[in-house]
Amino acid sequence: MTESIQIYLDRVIEFAPRLIESLQESGIMLSLASVVAIFIGIPLGTLLYLTAPGKPSENLWIYQICNIFVNIVRSFPFLLLVVAMQPAIRALYGRATGDPIAASFPMMLIAIALYARFVEQSLLEIPKGVIEVADAMGASTNQLVTKFLFVESRSSLIIGFTTAFVSFISYSTIMGVVGGGGIGDFAIRYGYQRYETDIMYTAIVVIIIFVQIIQWLGLKLAKKLDKR
Repeated sequence: MTESIQIYLDRVIEFAPRLIESLQESGIMLSLASVVAIFIGIPLGTLLYLTAPGKPSENLWIYQICNIFVNIVRSFPFLLLVVAMQPAIRALYGRATGDPIAASFPMMLIAIALYARFVEQSLLEIPKGVIEVADAMGASTNQLVTKFLFVESRSSLIIGFTTAFVSFISYSTIMGVVGGGGIGDFAIRYGYQRYETDIMYTAIVVIIIFVQIIQWLGLKLAKKLDKR
């Protein structure tokens, strides 16, 4: 048993440099997806809420356009989305695979749609009385969003982002199927394709641990911000 453990540890040490490199690649993909989710997904989700029927800035045309975009992207099988975007990514970036930045394009697209829906749902959960108070105080649309909606839903927004981020991790592993780099590519190339099951399971354990850490941090932060 001791000898088997030592052999396993030696193999992990052997593959450690490539594992670390793959984690860095995953970090790039996750960072880019997170940035667009925050800076584009939040405004898009807020726009969906504000322009929905019966909401403060009701506009059916804008709502339907945004809603259709979010629905199409979210319902598109991610692997097929990656394949379908290959020509556009190649034309825009110069390459479509083998690079974490190129692999980030489909992740960024789905990150926007996924978190926008989470944002919309979080805002829809806000009690109607909050909107009535803001209206009675003569709050502008900008003040309604920043001083009332975001403040009231901040805990829910954090939980939603945590859930979305875990999905981003899953999407980043799928990129390994098309040679997009990252921890998924490491598990497939150095584990599955070489029948090195111990290396593959090591990569899986690393992913699981990372997911658990993210979920713990997200829930802890959401609980701290929840003043109710």
